[in-house]
Amino acid sequence: MTVHFIGAGPGAADLITVRGRDLIARCPVCLYAGSIVPRELLGLCPAGARIVDTAPLSLDQIEAELVSAHAAGLDVARLHSGDLSIYSALAEQLRRLDRRGIPYTLTPGVPAFAAAAAALECELTVPEVAQSVVLTRVSGRASSMPAAEKLETFAASGATLVIHLATHAIAPIVAKLLPFYGADCPAAVVVQASTPQQRVLRGSLADIVAKVDAAKIERTAVILIGHALAAEDFRESALYDSGYRRRFRGGAG
Repeated sequence: MTVHFIGAGPGAADLITVRGRDLIARCPVCLYAGSIVPRELLGLCPAGARIVDTAPLSLDQIEAELVSAHAAGLDVARLHSGDLSIYSALAEQLRRLDRRGIPYTLTPGVPAFAAAAAALECELTVPEVAQSVVLTRVSGRASSMPAAEKLETFAASGATLVIHLATHAIAPIVAKLLPFYGADCPAAVVVQASTPQQRVLRGSLADIVAKVDAAKIERTAVILIGHALAAEDFRESALYDSGYRRRFRGGAG
């Protein structure tokens, strides 16, 4: 028996890996985060599968479901929204499974920030504008931010910022970033990226707060800030330059 943790993608049911799809189809138990995982994915479950929405469950109750499946020798498809590597509450589940000696696998998914960038039709790293992306959040009820992880610290680098779970705090976020990026810095908020309900707000640090307030956005959104979002006058990457020699194009590598 194995618990298969699967990144179910940012919202669109078809933004799941082939591996993840196939695992769902062969697991007789499926635990899914019903608050955001698309219900269409449940149609992949085999007939008669036990399907459990974990949104109303505590961690103890989720663990009990996994232990029960283990005792019965039933593989579990454990669906998380987005990708497992960030903000997935995965670590505490793995720790409990390790303590019990229950085997598991991890299958990555499409993260929300990637779906948001696709909605904006932009690259988050642009030559000589920004070559780093910071994925972060702000303190909330679920957990506080480590003392050293401050928005101002990240902003000092000029990197593209992607801030999760934070539209409720858009005004103080902008206030902290203005001294580093300037009022004309591009800013965007993507709501429910990749779903039919997707909304995209574009602006700058000067006006994004007013746009978010007017749109009454409260949750399921990511904030993106940085000059790469609207870069136009930038040097093209040398990767595809005709004079750039590499092992795949006439060079030694």
